[in-house]
Amino acid sequence: MANTTTATKTTGGEAPAKAGTARPAARKTHSKLVTDTGSTTIAEGVVSKIAGLAAREIPGVHSMGTSMSRRIGQLKSLVPGASGTPSQGVAVEVGERETAIDLDVVTWYGQSIVDVTEAVRDNVVERVQDMTGLKVVEVNINVDDVFVEGQDSAEPKEPRVQ
Repeated sequence: MANTTTATKTTGGEAPAKAGTARPAARKTHSKLVTDTGSTTIAEGVVSKIAGLAAREIPGVHSMGTSMSRRIGQLKSLVPGASGTPSQGVAVEVGERETAIDLDVVTWYGQSIVDVTEAVRDNVVERVQDMTGLKVVEVNINVDDVFVEGQDSAEPKEPRVQ
């Protein structure tokens, strides 16, 4: 009797199918966004907000966004009742089962940019995948600036005369 083996491709934690057993076609999703009873669609704004909040959780991140978007954010913050935008500095592409994320961050002077961006990437992937079920295929991080304490021109200076 000839020994035959079947090569089976598995994804993330699946056990390979035993020879001779039928298995339903595997969905290549992190979780069940598409089921027999319906589908779940997650808006880009949701993924942007989750990614922005997750990036800001990392201690070495000072702020997010390009210099222009940070300036616009500063102007918006002067409006009474306005709040910061969690998705500032975040761009996403969302498909049915996957997402790609681009971040613009500002780190603190003296922090290891490599360590900060690695922590940001890991936290963003974990939060987005856990909360949405989407597979994060890439997180690209652009370090737009380094914040140096005492050189922030956004803080109002005290007037010299009163």
